[in-house]
Amino acid sequence: MADTANPSTAHHRSIDAVSSFTALTEQVRAAGLLRRRYGYYWSKLIGLPLAILGLLAVFVWVGDTWWQLFTAVGLGILFAQVAFLGHDAAHRQIFVSGRANDWASLIIGDLFIGMSYGWWRHKHARHHANPNKEGTDPDIDLPIIAVTPDRARAARSPLTRWAMSHQGAFFFPILTLEGVSLHASSVRRVLSRDHVERRSWEIALLAIRLGGFAALAFVVLSPLTAAVFLVVELAVFGVYMGSSFAPNHKGMPMVPASLKLDFLRRQTEMSRNIHGSRLLDVAMGGLNYQIEHHLFPSMPRPHLRRAAVIVRAHCEAHGIRYTSTGLLASYAIVIRYINRVGLGERDPFDCPLVAQRRAI
Repeated sequence: MADTANPSTAHHRSIDAVSSFTALTEQVRAAGLLRRRYGYYWSKLIGLPLAILGLLAVFVWVGDTWWQLFTAVGLGILFAQVAFLGHDAAHRQIFVSGRANDWASLIIGDLFIGMSYGWWRHKHARHHANPNKEGTDPDIDLPIIAVTPDRARAARSPLTRWAMSHQGAFFFPILTLEGVSLHASSVRRVLSRDHVERRSWEIALLAIRLGGFAALAFVVLSPLTAAVFLVVELAVFGVYMGSSFAPNHKGMPMVPASLKLDFLRRQTEMSRNIHGSRLLDVAMGGLNYQIEHHLFPSMPRPHLRRAAVIVRAHCEAHGIRYTSTGLLASYAIVIRYINRVGLGERDPFDCPLVAQRRAI
């Protein structure tokens, strides 16, 4: 391979890659896109909790009726929007102080969503470091869906192999369980013997959120209605969260653990943007600008749209693949990809850099 045969060439390419990203960063900073947006975030930090409390007040006032299933849908949507806010705080987008961002994430995540901030931060940091890298990115090691061909080939029983070969058809129905999975993983993490910062706080806040919310449902509603109410809320929350995160990397190139890539290419070529209106930006919590978010994780969400124009132009000028597609098209890509993986096909969406190095 050329890079290993000529260390000097590899060294110069590494320097060029660093220089390219440095130039991009300076351009983004000069445009003012790394500055804080306190007004935007304070309006959400105040508005979203008030909206949840207001809807809960309506829930108590309306009382025991099947119409409360509409309240469950509304709460599932609001909880997802609050989760996006917690994601922003965890990435240091809201405050300058890391401590302030940590506490904001802790309160938002554990108290309002019922998801352990410590567990999610540990998992999400590993994803950001190596998106779509086999053996490293935890987001491609899913318990049910096979995202890599090796995982699909490891299936033993005929039933499992059949399910994986049709997993695209089951993808959205499975997302209804994502909310349960997030809650269960959080509880398991804070009760484990692993090191957990602020364990007492996390346990207390999770207990209030999960226990208190369930208790409120059964106090206000009859047992059957309460059970269905909780199922609907969890299903809406899970589908909303999964539908927002799934298009970002699924179906983008997978790279082997041995491949070394510079930061700009690693974050750009393994991510997909979803273009659309500003309404889509709100609905997806800014996650539709996944490329810009991975390149500049601490960039406030309202700046991502403008940053996308700069980043795309830079990538085109330097021959770096920049992927952007519509929302429905992205879901079609994801479903097609996981179906092909389930059938055991190798590298259905091969990374151009991998193919190039294999050919050398």
